[in-house]
Amino acid sequence: MTISSPALWVVFNVFVVLLLVLDACVLSPRDSPIKVRRAVLLSVFWVLLAVFFNIGIYFWLGSQRALEFLTGYVIEQSLSVDNLFVFLFIFSYFKVPPVYQHRVLLWGIIGAQVMRAVFILAGIALLKQFNWLMYAFGAFLAFSGFKLFFEEGKEVDPEKGLVIRVFRRFFPVTKGYIGGAFGTMLNGVWHATPLLVVLIVLETADIIFAIDSIPAVLAVTKDPFIAYSSNIFAILGLRAMYFVLAGVMGLFHHLHYGLGVVLVFVGIKMLIAHFVEIPVLLVLGFIAVVVFISIIISLLFPVRPKI
Repeated sequence: MTISSPALWVVFNVFVVLLLVLDACVLSPRDSPIKVRRAVLLSVFWVLLAVFFNIGIYFWLGSQRALEFLTGYVIEQSLSVDNLFVFLFIFSYFKVPPVYQHRVLLWGIIGAQVMRAVFILAGIALLKQFNWLMYAFGAFLAFSGFKLFFEEGKEVDPEKGLVIRVFRRFFPVTKGYIGGAFGTMLNGVWHATPLLVVLIVLETADIIFAIDSIPAVLAVTKDPFIAYSSNIFAILGLRAMYFVLAGVMGLFHHLHYGLGVVLVFVGIKMLIAHFVEIPVLLVLGFIAVVVFISIIISLLFPVRPKI
């Protein structure tokens, strides 16, 4: 199978589905809260899985493709850490019981995989057809990076989103959660539960996240399979990472500054791509150093409690 072979995409996606089944049925049983220690072990498992896959790419496709996969994976993981702040806020806002949070995240991950595939294939097709979009993507990433410097403490009301307002207009929603169900029948009428509303909010948020992350990955590689697989492996570990970071989110309050620098850097890379070629290894090293420094600064200068 070549990297452009449809059979490769089928085999890879079947493999991903099997991993999701394993995660849902064995690694993270339904309606069983995930403790921090278990979440750490699961995070290590997903990272190691990505590493082994990357080693396979190295021996199959060579060092350049392996570097592109690793860089795309690191970019997506870095941006995902910042996205987890939003997930934590959404769960807190809707008061989702911890026992149901991983169920919502599982379905959110499945939806995210489908959307990422569509976004990546569409993005690559557009870039091939319209070269000037590379500059548009680069400018957008740089602008998004600058915005991150001014978003600390900014609060967002999830229910004011257009998608949720439209959904509530057409579908009745129960007042409280009904187990882990997304919907139920009441007096012969189907009602959505708040859990479905939360899932819709998460999926909407992921679309917004993809607007940043997909152009960032396409700045590293134009190979659709490498871009897609690096995104998928990062997303697969997102659920476990959420439960690891949920208890220590406050420690990384300066991380958004580092992610802002990463987005600006990747945006500039896209803007100058036709004039200066920045090696993928240099991009990877820069991202790793910036994220590491932002985490260290967060730990050295913690937020002082308000009196």
